[in-house]
Amino acid sequence: MSVAGVRPVAKRWRLIVGSSAGLLLVFTATTAILGYDVPVLAAYAAATAQCAALPLALLRPWPATALQLAGVGLFAWTQPAGDGMWPLSVPVMVVLVAYIGLIGLTRSWSVAVLVWWVTVLFCLVLVQTGPHGRTGAEASLIIFATNSVLVLFATIGWTQRGRVRRELADARRDIALEQAQRALVEERNRIARELHDVVAHSMSVIHMQATSAAYRIKDIDPESKAEFSRIAAGTRSTLREMRQLLALLRDETADSDLRPMPDLQHLGELAESARRGGVPVDLEVRGDLQQAGLADSIGLAAYRIVQESLSNVVRHAPGAPTRVRVSADDGELFVEIVNDVPARVPRPIEEPNQAGHGVVGMRERARLAGGSVEIGARPAGGYRVAARFPLPPTDEAEGDVR
Repeated sequence: MSVAGVRPVAKRWRLIVGSSAGLLLVFTATTAILGYDVPVLAAYAAATAQCAALPLALLRPWPATALQLAGVGLFAWTQPAGDGMWPLSVPVMVVLVAYIGLIGLTRSWSVAVLVWWVTVLFCLVLVQTGPHGRTGAEASLIIFATNSVLVLFATIGWTQRGRVRRELADARRDIALEQAQRALVEERNRIARELHDVVAHSMSVIHMQATSAAYRIKDIDPESKAEFSRIAAGTRSTLREMRQLLALLRDETADSDLRPMPDLQHLGELAESARRGGVPVDLEVRGDLQQAGLADSIGLAAYRIVQESLSNVVRHAPGAPTRVRVSADDGELFVEIVNDVPARVPRPIEEPNQAGHGVVGMRERARLAGGSVEIGARPAGGYRVAARFPLPPTDEAEGDVR
């Protein structure tokens, strides 16, 4: 992919520079012949050397610089004595300044500055070694130095500006990726802690039932009593290992919350809380959720998705009418939260560009519970969140209820 992204740019540069070099060749040779009385053969040879150095600079800057200076020297030695500028006549200076600008655009600033110094020193050598009696040398060098420095600084500034913008874009992309990864890790840790609470509750119930079986069941035989003891010991060992594994994830300084984990039976309380926050919520539950045989992980994931969706409405679209639909039929638990556009545009509680963990968490919860979630804006305005979770077969659910 990187090669495919570089080759079109290189071809475009070669096309532009090659076309410009052809035009400059005609301009330089014609002007040198007609305006400075340079012999035709020398004029075309020098102009060809100068202009051929332009496309060559895209591949090999130092051989191109040598070719460029060879053309400049040929022009200077074949230009007849007169009142015109020497050793850099106007057409020669135009091509040389264009060459320095091209080096500044395509090479690093250190290479561009070094090329500029080489050209200036070469021109000084031409003045010192050239025929005496030439006029316009000082003016030629001053004009060239001034214009070439301006072009050099402009091209270096342009390339450095582009480099800084690319680095800033890369840094923003890295920060966004790091924030997304951090949000995912934090949400996974929170889900892991809640999963620990769910499993710990179930294992505690199993431990209690296994421990009290000898007292609840009359005339239990010794073999069964020993089996219940082994089950109780296994649950204790499992709980101990889970606490050790989750020790690094749990914030030991936080207050312990020993309340039961929420599920879909608490949706009424959640909707009422959102209404107190200024969001008109219409809650509809279809089907008997208790008879559906929902696993604790699915109930918790569905509850958290509804909770996060209502929280997003409160934060980003306060006052928007919201509908919550929950149905358990056809072997599937379907949860949908849809909010409309607020009647008036209030000031959101949070800035819209702030990175949040809610969407990441909803997707992760649905995936870990074996379901899927669709999140996106509605064409008519507002937002829609739809989650689906598979339900156990009917006979299995009935067995769980029994």
